Amino acid sequence: MPRVTTYALRSASPAKTRADAVVVGVVAGPKGPRLCDAAADVSAAYGRRLRPFLSTMGVTGKAGEAVRTPTRDEVNAPLLVFVGLGEDPTDPIAVRRAAGVAARNVPNAASVALALPSDTPELVAAVVEGHRLGGYTFTAYKSTKSETTEPNDVVVLTAIARKADAVAALERAEVLADAVALARDWVNTPPRDCTPPLLAELVTAAHKEVTKGRGAPKVKLEVFDHEQLAEMGCGGILSVGDSSDAPSRLVKLTWAPQDAVAHLALVGKGVTFDSGGLTIKPSASMVNMKGDMAGAASVVAATLAIARLGLPVKVTAFAPMAENMVSGTATRPGDVITMHNGSTVEIANTDAEGRMLLGDALSLAVQEEPDVVVDIATLTGHMQLALGDKVGAVMGTDGEVQVVLAAGRAAGEQHWPMPIPEEMKERINSSKVADLLQHDWVRWGGGLYASAFLREFTGGLPWAHLDIAGKEMNTGGPYGHVPSGATGFGVTTLVEIARSLTEGRSED
Repeated sequence: MPRVTTYALRSASPAKTRADAVVVGVVAGPKGPRLCDAAADVSAAYGRRLRPFLSTMGVTGKAGEAVRTPTRDEVNAPLLVFVGLGEDPTDPIAVRRAAGVAARNVPNAASVALALPSDTPELVAAVVEGHRLGGYTFTAYKSTKSETTEPNDVVVLTAIARKADAVAALERAEVLADAVALARDWVNTPPRDCTPPLLAELVTAAHKEVTKGRGAPKVKLEVFDHEQLAEMGCGGILSVGDSSDAPSRLVKLTWAPQDAVAHLALVGKGVTFDSGGLTIKPSASMVNMKGDMAGAASVVAATLAIARLGLPVKVTAFAPMAENMVSGTATRPGDVITMHNGSTVEIANTDAEGRMLLGDALSLAVQEEPDVVVDIATLTGHMQLALGDKVGAVMGTDGEVQVVLAAGRAAGEQHWPMPIPEEMKERINSSKVADLLQHDWVRWGGGLYASAFLREFTGGLPWAHLDIAGKEMNTGGPYGHVPSGATGFGVTTLVEIARSLTEGRSED
């Protein structure tokens, strides 16, 4: 997303602020809607007329609501936008979503003032992040551009505008929004233009942009091609990618600050298009398979954001990339593949390809001897059926699952813990010809089976697996700070996991 909008903090009266549009938050309550504290002077300007005015306009304060109205003498701005906060105006998640709604309801306003709850640094960050991401659009392939334009200037009206921690919160929010937008851009890109080699080039360009110039963070980038992957013994990645004319890639990023207090390994699935291979998908199921590389996009974007934020955590990120196609060189059900860690795997379903990429990449991550390993993938339809399209599944070692859940809450993303039952061990060990069976045809628990399979490649290290199938693409209308299309789900959770690793730790 091009950065054309400038965000700033200002201690000012929303009623007297000069802007093309002023956005005010509305709280829903048992006695009817009321304006949030940040818009107190707007309430005063309307006086007794406010309640009947809100009633006439149909304003209730419920989450997701946006009502626009021209103003007269009450407010300097010609346009006033009421956005619903729900019942708790102190909830950063609610504020983030309301700011996203606001961004889509100020068409062609060159300047916007946001009178939303922002009396803490956390709420300031929620307003900025939500507004930036709610206004995201992907128009690279549009021959006719939308007439709606992004504002040049957005001001967050807050009483703590001159506080250093508020300014720092704004700056952090912009870094996070950049990262989420970057992941969205890649996931939205058509698969013809985002094959493994082309995606690796996009990552290389983003890395160059982040690391250029004096004072920029130093992030090491390595790109491994097909021949190098073969030399490394990455049979899992190649078993998927060898079906395509576009050869596989593996991107490795390393952020290693001198003051690092922990080492986090990130692994993300990067299947740039998934036809299902010889176990071919129904045509309708292929429509959004350009998003099957969302895990790789998330770990790369998150790693670059962690570096930009200067977090004192070493991060080693692996993004294995392959295209799963149908051809004479495609892996067959019944084939046996040797993985990077030496394990042999019997293939049963070529549409369960993500675990083959992740198995190799997890094995490589373990060699780095990190403190914690986290992988993220659009892995199984089972988890989408279980949790829908807005809640991710988390599995792994108990402590790391709790870390992810807490990070998700702080980042404004929903995750839910799922088990890895002991009987899954028997199922993945049931091959008669190899060490592991990649997939079985038991109808139940396929998402749990997949996580048990991945566990075999984690070397017993603390580990969490995030299954984000269905969360990477919003196939419906926009909501909160999430647009239609790619969502960038997982990026902010991964950054928050890194930040949480700094708590309670100090240099040896």
